[in-house]
Amino acid sequence: MRQSLVPARRVVGAAGRGVPMVGFPRVPGVAPVAVARVQERMPAIAAIPADAHTHDFVALCYAERADATVCIDDRTWPLTDGDLLVVAPGQVVSFGERPEQLAIDGWVVWFPADAVRPGTTGAYASWRTHPLLFPFARGTDRAQRLNVPPPDRAAWSGRFAALDDELRARRDGHQDAALAHLTLLLVAAARLSTSVADQLRASDEPLLAAVFDFIEQRYHEPISLADVAAALSLTAGHLTTVVRRRTGRTVQQWIAQRRMQQARVLLTETSLTVAAISHRVGYPDVSYFIKRFRAEHAVTPAQWRAAGSRRQGPPPGQTDFSATATASTRRQRPAAPPPG
Repeated sequence: MRQSLVPARRVVGAAGRGVPMVGFPRVPGVAPVAVARVQERMPAIAAIPADAHTHDFVALCYAERADATVCIDDRTWPLTDGDLLVVAPGQVVSFGERPEQLAIDGWVVWFPADAVRPGTTGAYASWRTHPLLFPFARGTDRAQRLNVPPPDRAAWSGRFAALDDELRARRDGHQDAALAHLTLLLVAAARLSTSVADQLRASDEPLLAAVFDFIEQRYHEPISLADVAAALSLTAGHLTTVVRRRTGRTVQQWIAQRRMQQARVLLTETSLTVAAISHRVGYPDVSYFIKRFRAEHAVTPAQWRAAGSRRQGPPPGQTDFSATATASTRRQRPAAPPPG
């Protein structure tokens, strides 16, 4: 298996029945999308955990050639040539008794939903509302397995290969280019899927929707589990049980994830101080914010911003004033008098 350059996956929680939840690792200055080439009868250890698992990101698995079986949420799906499997966050995935013998030759791409819709809605909710993510929306009527017509299969393989090349080369502007390739994949998947109207009629999770709506409206305030439970007229214990069972994370973890998502946007796209960002995302104590950010990303907020700046340069339409000032100072500094 060949995989684009992303850190190893990590377990961030557990869903119902103790199934581990895998999180998407964030790296400053690197596009939040990963792709892997899966070759026949090779264990896809980095891309696809062998045991039953769930994850907090969206995944597409395209089988150029396949003779395998995949189980998603207790439903078995046989995979054959040309199948495209779409998997939503929170679904439990397994590969039978001998996953090391999976006969799949194809591609896997995985990404957090906010990669497609950065900074606009909650991390869990955004994949439900984005038009290109309708094929992944939870609901009994949604498509899980699509089949690419034979005349189109070479083009599909080419899309994955182009994304893989962009992520590996990391040329200037690679983030924008990678997300453009990802968008083309999602457009193609949406065209294979059922109509938008059918997706909108798909069954939903009203309790989870209410939880994430509340988080979205109030994450910038110092809210707690008790606040969310009170707003929904539920006990904190019952809410914790339901949300953990359905999503693999606690309410507090979802609040923290939404705050971290917004913090990354503000660090990348604004010049606000770390203290100002801390207050904007619901952490009155900047020291605690830095501690939480470092625990989540293995770097401090300042290091995240610096790494992103080095990779991307100044935002479009803006000047790197620090570099300009330094150059200006050098030009204006009078020459030292000759010795003597």
